[in-house]
Amino acid sequence: MFALVDANAFYCSAEQVFRPDWRGKPVIVLSNNDGCVVAANRQAKEAGVKKFKPYFEMRGLCEQKGVIACSSNYELYGDLSAKMMEVIGRFAPDQYVYSIDESFLSFQRCQQAIPDLAAHAHALRKAVWKECRLPVCVGMGSTLTLAKVANHAAKHISQYQGVCVLRQESERRAVLATMAAQDVWGIGARTAKRLRIMGIETALQLADLPPGLARKDFNVEIERTVRELNGEICKGWDEARADKQQIFSTRSVGERIVSEEALSQALCRQANIAAAKLRQQGSLCQVMMVFASNSPFDEKPVSRRFQYRFAYPTDDTCVMMQVIARAMADLFVPGVRFYKLGVGLIDLVDGQHAQFDLFDPQANNPALMQAFDGLNTKYGTGTVFVAAQGIAPKWAMRRDRLTPQYTTRWRDIPTIRC
Repeated sequence: MFALVDANAFYCSAEQVFRPDWRGKPVIVLSNNDGCVVAANRQAKEAGVKKFKPYFEMRGLCEQKGVIACSSNYELYGDLSAKMMEVIGRFAPDQYVYSIDESFLSFQRCQQAIPDLAAHAHALRKAVWKECRLPVCVGMGSTLTLAKVANHAAKHISQYQGVCVLRQESERRAVLATMAAQDVWGIGARTAKRLRIMGIETALQLADLPPGLARKDFNVEIERTVRELNGEICKGWDEARADKQQIFSTRSVGERIVSEEALSQALCRQANIAAAKLRQQGSLCQVMMVFASNSPFDEKPVSRRFQYRFAYPTDDTCVMMQVIARAMADLFVPGVRFYKLGVGLIDLVDGQHAQFDLFDPQANNPALMQAFDGLNTKYGTGTVFVAAQGIAPKWAMRRDRLTPQYTTRWRDIPTIRC
């Protein structure tokens, strides 16, 4: 059996951890520069708030319904996620962290030691709530895809009360019958549209599709999904989330950039973010792309781009920032008020099998990068950074509704008066 543990409206729940007075109230979280709604809890959705809508369109409704709006507090979310994953990991011998709020567990070698999986799942939920004050739902199934299905049922079918274990064939088919095919893990919007043309509306109808026909009409991944829905294990940790072939870090700045120094600092910050993601998946970059533009609604839209191929594949932040220094002559245009910028790492290779030159030393410093990532993981993102990013940038993203970083900043640590 596998389990998927998923936090309920994680960003909103994280905002409520240190604000008990917000529990049970509608809460939303906004994107970078407070642009649009990226997370909304159940109460906010019931109040009529739509996810991914611009906040200026939702502001009137939020004020009318008493919806609490927060800027994205990534430092808080990352720290609470790490604590939550640590608690979840204690309940199974094998854990795979799938995203910031989702984690798979495997009970393949210990099912005899856990006679009641439902009780075990309820104990997990209670432990996460007691130690992290985060609500989670647990779904269990014989495959990773069925664990996803069970988690969906635990969230949306009230009778399960946050825990669904799909063991019986009749229960599996009953849950699949209530679930739309487009909600099945791995079914995208275009695939769902083609399935509807074939008359397949529900997950049960998808499960009843002959695997050979699924492969013929779609591809091998859809065939695997169909087999997994029927209890046949076809996916493992590696297939759950493959390494990215390209990594981009882009940003719309809070205040327009008009100087070469500020543009260089902003791009260096994006290079740092992209390089950290690159090292996390164990890849190296052969080609780096740097770009910057003003708004397409400006009188004279300007878009500049610079591409560089490294002599040796790299994941070194310092090496990438040297490229940005070279790129400034091609990117910066006096008089242009830059609004959007980013860094792209493309043509990625596996870090374990990269080819280097025996007689020409590479510029990478893996020991430094390991220490760099270790300190930022232990003490919070941004604890250590390259000075080229700037100390107090004026162009930083706007977060007017930012809540305190309760767990990662000394001055924001809650004070308890007894």
